[in-house]
Amino acid sequence: MSTHSHAEGHLPHEPEKATLEGRNKVLGFWLFLGGETVLFGTLFSAFLALRHQVLDGPQPNELFKLSLVAAATAILLTSSLTSVFAIQALHNHNVKALINWLIVTVVLGLGFLGLEIYEFYHYVHEGHGFTTSAFSSSFYTLVGFHGAHVAFGIFWISSIIGQLMKKGLTVVTAPKVYVAGMYWHFIDVVWVFIFTVVYLMGKVV
Repeated sequence: MSTHSHAEGHLPHEPEKATLEGRNKVLGFWLFLGGETVLFGTLFSAFLALRHQVLDGPQPNELFKLSLVAAATAILLTSSLTSVFAIQALHNHNVKALINWLIVTVVLGLGFLGLEIYEFYHYVHEGHGFTTSAFSSSFYTLVGFHGAHVAFGIFWISSIIGQLMKKGLTVVTAPKVYVAGMYWHFIDVVWVFIFTVVYLMGKVV
Protein backbone atom coordinates (compact mmCIF):
# COMPACT_ATOMS: atom_id res chain seq x y z
CA MET A 1 0.00 0.00 0.00
CA SER A 2 1.60 3.28 -1.05
CA THR A 3 2.27 5.88 1.57
CA HIS A 4 0.81 8.46 -0.81
CA SER A 5 -2.51 6.70 -1.31
CA HIS A 6 -3.86 7.85 2.06
CA ALA A 7 -4.89 11.46 2.06
CA GLU A 8 -5.90 12.81 5.44
CA GLY A 9 -9.53 11.81 6.04
CA HIS A 10 -9.08 8.59 4.04
CA LEU A 11 -6.83 6.80 6.47
CA PRO A 12 -7.46 3.25 7.71
CA HIS A 13 -8.57 2.75 11.31
CA GLU A 14 -5.02 1.94 12.44
CA PRO A 15 -2.86 4.08 10.13
CA GLU A 16 0.26 3.28 12.16
CA LYS A 17 0.08 -0.32 10.87
CA ALA A 18 -1.21 0.40 7.36
CA THR A 19 2.19 0.00 5.71
CA LEU A 20 4.95 -2.57 6.05
CA GLU A 21 7.28 0.22 7.15
CA GLY A 22 4.84 1.22 9.89
CA ARG A 23 4.47 -2.36 11.13
CA ASN A 24 8.24 -2.81 11.12
CA LYS A 25 8.67 0.38 13.16
CA VAL A 26 6.26 -0.91 15.79
CA LEU A 27 7.94 -4.33 15.90
CA GLY A 28 11.41 -2.79 16.00
CA PHE A 29 10.38 -0.53 18.83
CA TRP A 30 9.20 -3.51 20.90
CA LEU A 31 12.70 -4.95 20.50
CA PHE A 32 14.21 -1.61 21.53
CA LEU A 33 12.04 -1.55 24.64
CA GLY A 34 13.24 -5.07 25.46
CA GLY A 35 16.81 -3.75 25.48
CA GLU A 36 15.78 -0.79 27.62
CA THR A 37 14.13 -3.18 30.10
CA VAL A 38 17.40 -5.08 30.49
CA LEU A 39 19.29 -1.81 30.99
CA PHE A 40 16.93 -0.53 33.68
CA GLY A 41 16.96 -4.00 35.29
CA THR A 42 20.72 -3.70 35.65
CA LEU A 43 20.41 -0.26 37.27
CA PHE A 44 17.72 -1.53 39.65
CA SER A 45 19.95 -4.46 40.63
CA ALA A 46 22.87 -2.12 41.34
CA PHE A 47 20.65 0.13 43.44
CA LEU A 48 19.25 -2.76 45.49
CA ALA A 49 22.76 -4.04 46.15
CA LEU A 50 24.04 -0.60 47.28
CA ARG A 51 21.05 1.05 48.93
CA HIS A 52 22.29 0.35 52.48
CA GLN A 53 25.82 1.64 51.79
CA VAL A 54 25.19 5.18 53.06
CA LEU A 55 28.52 5.81 54.90
CA ASP A 56 28.06 9.15 56.72
CA GLY A 57 25.32 10.35 54.37
CA PRO A 58 21.61 10.52 55.16
CA GLN A 59 19.48 7.38 55.26
CA PRO A 60 16.72 7.02 52.66
CA ASN A 61 14.01 7.33 55.33
CA GLU A 62 15.60 10.61 56.50
CA LEU A 63 15.95 11.97 52.99
CA PHE A 64 12.88 11.16 50.92
CA LYS A 65 9.85 13.44 50.93
CA LEU A 66 7.02 11.20 49.78
CA SER A 67 4.58 14.07 49.29
CA LEU A 68 6.79 15.56 46.59
CA VAL A 69 7.43 12.20 44.94
CA ALA A 70 3.73 11.30 45.10
CA ALA A 71 2.87 14.57 43.32
CA ALA A 72 5.44 13.82 40.61
CA THR A 73 4.04 10.29 40.29
CA ALA A 74 0.47 11.57 39.90
CA ILE A 75 1.58 14.01 37.20
CA LEU A 76 3.46 11.34 35.24
CA LEU A 77 0.62 8.80 35.47
CA THR A 78 -1.83 11.47 34.30
CA SER A 79 0.43 12.10 31.31
CA SER A 80 0.19 8.39 30.50
CA LEU A 81 -3.60 8.77 30.41
CA THR A 82 -3.42 11.81 28.12
CA SER A 83 -1.13 9.86 25.77
CA VAL A 84 -3.86 7.19 25.62
CA PHE A 85 -6.34 9.91 24.63
CA ALA A 86 -3.87 10.99 21.93
CA ILE A 87 -3.79 7.46 20.48
CA GLN A 88 -7.61 7.37 20.54
CA ALA A 89 -7.63 10.66 18.61
CA LEU A 90 -5.13 9.09 16.18
CA HIS A 91 -7.49 6.19 15.51
CA ASN A 92 -10.40 8.63 15.10
CA HIS A 93 -8.28 10.70 12.66
CA ASN A 94 -8.92 13.77 14.77
CA VAL A 95 -5.69 15.69 14.19
CA LYS A 96 -6.64 18.70 16.33
CA ALA A 97 -7.46 16.54 19.36
CA LEU A 98 -4.34 14.45 18.74
CA ILE A 99 -2.09 17.53 18.79
CA ASN A 100 -3.86 18.97 21.84
CA TRP A 101 -3.49 15.74 23.85
CA LEU A 102 0.18 15.47 22.86
CA ILE A 103 0.74 19.07 24.01
CA VAL A 104 -0.91 18.27 27.36
CA THR A 105 1.33 15.20 27.66
CA VAL A 106 4.42 17.33 27.03
CA VAL A 107 3.33 19.94 29.59
CA LEU A 108 2.76 17.24 32.22
CA GLY A 109 6.13 15.71 31.38
CA LEU A 110 7.76 19.12 31.92
CA GLY A 111 5.96 19.39 35.27
CA PHE A 112 7.32 16.00 36.33
CA LEU A 113 10.82 16.92 35.21
CA GLY A 114 10.66 20.24 37.08
CA LEU A 115 9.74 18.44 40.32
CA GLU A 116 12.53 15.94 39.82
CA ILE A 117 15.10 18.69 39.30
CA TYR A 118 13.83 20.44 42.46
CA GLU A 119 14.03 17.11 44.33
CA PHE A 120 17.65 16.61 43.31
CA TYR A 121 18.48 20.19 44.31
CA HIS A 122 16.86 19.60 47.70
CA TYR A 123 18.76 16.35 48.27
CA VAL A 124 22.12 17.91 47.38
CA HIS A 125 21.33 20.75 49.78
CA GLU A 126 20.72 18.07 52.45
CA GLY A 127 24.20 16.64 51.88
CA HIS A 128 23.21 13.84 49.51
CA GLY A 129 25.57 14.48 46.59
CA PHE A 130 26.43 12.03 43.82
CA THR A 131 29.70 10.98 45.51
CA THR A 132 28.42 11.03 49.11
CA SER A 133 28.03 7.24 49.22
CA ALA A 134 27.44 4.17 47.08
CA PHE A 135 23.73 4.59 47.84
CA SER A 136 23.68 8.17 46.53
CA SER A 137 25.59 7.23 43.37
CA SER A 138 23.23 4.37 42.56
CA PHE A 139 20.20 6.54 43.39
CA TYR A 140 21.19 9.43 41.11
CA THR A 141 22.23 7.04 38.35
CA LEU A 142 18.90 5.17 38.36
CA VAL A 143 16.52 8.09 38.91
CA GLY A 144 18.58 10.48 36.79
CA PHE A 145 18.70 7.97 33.92
CA HIS A 146 14.91 7.78 34.03
CA GLY A 147 14.71 11.58 34.11
CA ALA A 148 16.90 11.73 31.00
CA HIS A 149 14.43 9.38 29.30
CA VAL A 150 11.58 11.72 30.24
CA ALA A 151 13.50 14.70 28.80
CA PHE A 152 14.15 12.79 25.58
CA GLY A 153 10.46 11.81 25.37
CA ILE A 154 9.43 15.47 25.76
CA PHE A 155 11.79 16.49 22.94
CA TRP A 156 10.62 13.59 20.75
CA ILE A 157 6.89 14.21 21.19
CA SER A 158 7.42 17.94 20.65
CA SER A 159 9.12 17.23 17.31
CA ILE A 160 6.22 14.95 16.32
CA ILE A 161 3.75 17.73 17.17
CA GLY A 162 5.68 19.96 14.78
CA GLN A 163 5.48 17.31 12.04
CA LEU A 164 1.72 16.86 12.58
CA MET A 165 1.21 20.61 12.27
CA LYS A 166 3.26 20.72 9.08
CA LYS A 167 2.33 17.43 7.35
CA GLY A 168 -0.90 16.37 9.04
CA LEU A 169 -1.80 12.79 9.96
CA THR A 170 -0.54 10.30 7.37
CA VAL A 171 0.64 6.71 7.29
CA VAL A 172 4.14 8.19 7.72
CA THR A 173 3.46 10.35 10.78
CA ALA A 174 1.01 7.91 12.44
CA PRO A 175 3.66 5.24 13.31
CA LYS A 176 5.81 7.97 14.89
CA VAL A 177 2.92 8.98 17.15
CA TYR A 178 2.21 5.37 18.05
CA VAL A 179 5.77 4.37 18.99
CA ALA A 180 6.21 7.64 20.93
CA GLY A 181 3.11 6.64 22.91
CA MET A 182 4.64 3.21 23.57
CA TYR A 183 7.83 4.92 24.78
CA TRP A 184 5.91 7.21 27.10
CA HIS A 185 4.00 4.29 28.65
CA PHE A 186 7.30 2.48 29.14
CA ILE A 187 8.90 5.32 31.11
CA ASP A 188 5.70 5.60 33.16
CA VAL A 189 5.87 1.89 34.05
CA VAL A 190 9.56 2.23 34.96
CA TRP A 191 8.69 5.14 37.25
CA VAL A 192 6.09 3.02 39.07
CA PHE A 193 8.87 0.53 39.85
CA ILE A 194 11.19 3.36 40.95
CA PHE A 195 8.49 4.81 43.19
CA THR A 196 7.95 1.40 44.78
CA VAL A 197 11.51 0.07 45.01
CA VAL A 198 13.41 3.29 45.69
CA TYR A 199 11.04 5.53 47.61
CA LEU A 200 8.47 3.31 49.35
CA MET A 201 10.97 0.60 50.28
CA GLY A 202 13.43 3.34 51.31
CA LYS A 203 10.92 4.73 53.80
CA VAL A 204 9.99 1.41 55.40
CA VAL A 205 13.14 -0.75 55.19
